[in-house]
Amino acid sequence: MERLDNLDRKILDIIIKNARIPSKDVAEACGVSRAAVHQRIQRMIDDKVITGSGYHVNHKMLGYSTCTYIGLQLERGSMYRKVVPELEKIPEVVECHFTTGSYTMLIKLYARDNQHLMELLNDHIQHIPGVMATETLISLHESISRSVPVFNAE
Repeated sequence: MERLDNLDRKILDIIIKNARIPSKDVAEACGVSRAAVHQRIQRMIDDKVITGSGYHVNHKMLGYSTCTYIGLQLERGSMYRKVVPELEKIPEVVECHFTTGSYTMLIKLYARDNQHLMELLNDHIQHIPGVMATETLISLHESISRSVPVFNAE
């Protein structure tokens, strides 16, 4: 991957804030043609700088009122390769990280309510072979949700 130049960063900064902005508006803000913007965006997709696009959905509007982080302790760290496919079978699990520190893995999930969360823990997550212990942290309120800065201090 080539290093991103200032035009790439400016384009990223604009489209991160509004993925539905028309290319002509991005081109105008950057002082280049629409074709140049399209070409740059396609290259960043090909280089995996841009890894996806889509809509952010309000989980509460879908009936998921409880956002939870769960630390998993595994019998052995190497077991994460077998645990991840089992977690993928649980649609409420939206993130999974192999971590250092107190937990082998950290997952984020959404539950309809505390009863649903208890079912996910007791009937699914804690039954996965290799999971020794869990610690549940319920998010009371998401205060910050953003991307990393496009222009970094070097």
